[in-house]
Amino acid sequence: MTNEIAANSALLVIDVQQGFDDPAFWGPRNNPAAEANIAALMDAWQETGRPIVLVQHASRTPGSVLAPDRPGYALKDFVAERAGRAALHVTKSVNSSFYGTPDLADWLTAQGVGQLVITGIQTNMCVETTARMAGNLGYEVLVPLDATHTFDLAAGPGPDAPRLTADQLATATAVNLQGGDFARIVTTEELVTAARTAAPSLARP
Repeated sequence: MTNEIAANSALLVIDVQQGFDDPAFWGPRNNPAAEANIAALMDAWQETGRPIVLVQHASRTPGSVLAPDRPGYALKDFVAERAGRAALHVTKSVNSSFYGTPDLADWLTAQGVGQLVITGIQTNMCVETTARMAGNLGYEVLVPLDATHTFDLAAGPGPDAPRLTADQLATATAVNLQGGDFARIVTTEELVTAARTAAPSLARP
């Protein structure tokens, strides 16, 4: 299927924060290429004049590495270096980017945006929740799974608790989103190519 990228398609970069680089806190992760793919998408969106939305998680959980007063709250360096390109910066404390400040849906409506490309951390948490809600709200949603990553997860403490690897969780997210008609699963390469092909006239000098 051809991926048609709207001239004002918004790229959401969700929770790409330094606290996620703490393996002692999170455990094993998947997709080591996620950061490079997110950077490639941010560059393609900037080059073609499309809006970028940064989303940053301000955890209220005691001891969280993503709490606003912790170093891990900061954006990863490659995102911080590109932050000046963002059209909107949303702060949230829950999984969905639609429950943050300023209001994402209000901004998208004001800009006439109907298509969202959703990237970031974690695949099965804030990325999936945001994509599900966006689909319910009527947006066309594209999720480049290779521009997301997550971590192994257990259902609870103890050796008998059900556990899935990060790759298994990412696969489940892909099935949930596309199988449930919330979003279309695509690749970074497909989106970068489509964005540059669809709107070469938007490229900035």
